[in-house]
Amino acid sequence: MALTPTADLIADAAAHETGIGAFNVIHLETAEALVAAAERSGLGVILQISQNCVAYHADATASADAPASDGLDPIALACLALARQSTAPVAVHLDHAEDAQLARHAIDLGFGSVMFDASRLEYAANVEATATIAAYAHENGVMVEAELGEIGGKDGAHAPGVRTDPDEARSFVAETGVDALAVAVGSSHAMTAREASLDLDLITRLHAALDVPLVLHGPSGVPDDVIVAAIRAGMTKINVSTHLNGFFTRAVREFLDENPTVVDSRKYVRAGRAALSAEAERMLRLFANAGAASAVESSEGAAS
Repeated sequence: MALTPTADLIADAAAHETGIGAFNVIHLETAEALVAAAERSGLGVILQISQNCVAYHADATASADAPASDGLDPIALACLALARQSTAPVAVHLDHAEDAQLARHAIDLGFGSVMFDASRLEYAANVEATATIAAYAHENGVMVEAELGEIGGKDGAHAPGVRTDPDEARSFVAETGVDALAVAVGSSHAMTAREASLDLDLITRLHAALDVPLVLHGPSGVPDDVIVAAIRAGMTKINVSTHLNGFFTRAVREFLDENPTVVDSRKYVRAGRAALSAEAERMLRLFANAGAASAVESSEGAAS
């Protein structure tokens, strides 16, 4: 098992018409929790490190003009080490990198995939920037994910009703050479309430139009049964962050409320790690069972 190419995990899920969980790492404890969830479930997991996460880890020592990649090595090397020693298949992925230098650095470190996000650019500029990163990644045997359409929740840049056009998506994939595509189908990043719905018909049309796997970003507010329906309609890689962060944070709050005199941070962080891991395991099983003929029952509301 151990460190596994992202492409292998995604290809396996696509072949079985199921979903693969791609969960965001915030700190070492998150990564430990996610790997433990994969090992208990016997399922693969993709550990995602975002550009925001890199910036967080660079905060303490980085100078104002330091490159975005400065905070990557410590958390990246920790995730790669956890993956290599795991008994479950674990991939390591760079999420939402808008900085080309950061994407190249992740490729050089041995990540199995990078998500290069030039979606804020006009279409032609997005194609040019993404194709450049894709070429470098492919030279190094690394998978590339990109984004087309406007997936909300990042700096308020959400326009309700904006969706990925299947014809444009087909052209974008052909022009850039990307290996997976995150599409706008109704979800929004960082939601904490279940208020979003997904355009399942559009997912079906995108799946039919493209020969690369589809990626669902930002389903925080989407109920489990709708995520399952999205997987059955053609979604493969399911990104999750806010939902899991909520489990971690609530467990820490509860522990501190019950133990107001504790000063050893390991005690309350351990509680957060355990809560996040249990929910991650549940979601891995949910996504993996989504292709089954029988309906999947969920014990919790939504994933993000």
